[in-house]
Amino acid sequence: MKLLTIVYMKCRGAALILTMIFILIFSALAVSMATVSGTNVQLASNQHKVGCALASAESGLEVMRYWLSSVEIPGSTLPSNYLSAIADNLQNDLTAYGISNVTVNCDGSSITIPSVTLNLAKKQSFYAAIAPTPLDPNALQINVTGRYDQITRTIRVNYNLEPDRHPIFDYGIATKGPLNTQGSPNVDGLNQSIEADVYIESENNNDALSMQGNSSIAGDISIANPDAIPSVSNSSSIGGETGQDAIDNHVDIGVPSIDFPVPNPAAFENYVKNIFDPDTDTTTDMTLENIRIPAGINPHFSGNVILKGIIFIESPNIVKFTGNTDIIGIIIGNGDLDLPSEENQLIFLGNVDSRSVSELGGEFGDLRQETGTFLLAPGFNASFGGSFETINGVIAASGIEFFGNAGGTVNGSVINYGENPMSLVGSVDLVFNRYDLTKVPAGFVPEIVLQYDPSSYSEIMQ
Repeated sequence: MKLLTIVYMKCRGAALILTMIFILIFSALAVSMATVSGTNVQLASNQHKVGCALASAESGLEVMRYWLSSVEIPGSTLPSNYLSAIADNLQNDLTAYGISNVTVNCDGSSITIPSVTLNLAKKQSFYAAIAPTPLDPNALQINVTGRYDQITRTIRVNYNLEPDRHPIFDYGIATKGPLNTQGSPNVDGLNQSIEADVYIESENNNDALSMQGNSSIAGDISIANPDAIPSVSNSSSIGGETGQDAIDNHVDIGVPSIDFPVPNPAAFENYVKNIFDPDTDTTTDMTLENIRIPAGINPHFSGNVILKGIIFIESPNIVKFTGNTDIIGIIIGNGDLDLPSEENQLIFLGNVDSRSVSELGGEFGDLRQETGTFLLAPGFNASFGGSFETINGVIAASGIEFFGNAGGTVNGSVINYGENPMSLVGSVDLVFNRYDLTKVPAGFVPEIVLQYDPSSYSEIMQ
């Protein structure tokens, strides 16, 4: 009995020791699990803050992309002034929309957007910096830093400064004044009907469109004047429909007005090497290269004439082409866009054919890159009464008329800067080919826009 008691007491002691061991093990496990759990909670919290900081940067980037997408810099702006022009554009847009919590600072070398609050309670915000890239002055590097509490993350992207294609070149015909057609003129697109679309501003004349006879325009017509009263005869057609149906279905009245691109004849003066002398230079069966026609000469070119490079016509001048004229170049008139004169006229009565300056020889140098324009003559009236196979580029003047049997393919747009009506009279046949146009035709001051480069996206390690 005594032996059993001793054994029993020993077992109780062992059980107590085992119990204590297990208690210690489980306590250690509990402490370890609590420590791991606390660490995981802290890691999760840190990861959450990092994610929120990155989300703040993403939000800031989208804000910047939205506002930068509307930035337009005048093409005449010097590269050294690009940043200040961008800053002014951004601040003006923000002010126009009543946004006061976003400010724009520019010190000439960079643009900064100070902290913009996204969520005050959670201490979320972003700030941004814009500066030229180290290797390319025509590219901008934008760093957008997002903040959550004390954690920050930065996203870097690049924007390229590029000339913008002006919306006026999306039309076959664009005129500030009304458009009048009589007889049987035909306006068509070579590849599709939209190449023959027409834009009419006609701000000061409600009779913006008059189509009489058997006139035909394959595209649609957009008129900016909201009070315009178009007139289309029952035998004239727009978009394949005649009369009132053509007006109802293919004429859009009161469209937003489009600013016409600014012509810049002076950009071509450096190419001019020779001066036309009426006492020594013939006007028939001749070849002229990079020629300046002084004011008041009023030459009449007949016979077979080949014109190469720039034909720079000073104001005032009345210049006639009545023979076979082959032009591998650009005709420039330097009249006053705001004060067109009846003493400035370009008259084409013979057969005219043109080719791009890109086909000139190497001796013409950089001029071969000045593509997309055939005639740029602010302050001049341009009249076409003869036939042409191809006009290789934009026709732009302060008055434009086509009459008689004038016609052919126009690889570009016809732009009338004048307030007087542009007219198509007789058997005029214009076919517009705008399929493969130069982005910005030569001689027009382009707007500079910012193009986002998605391949440049990167998260900056901190």
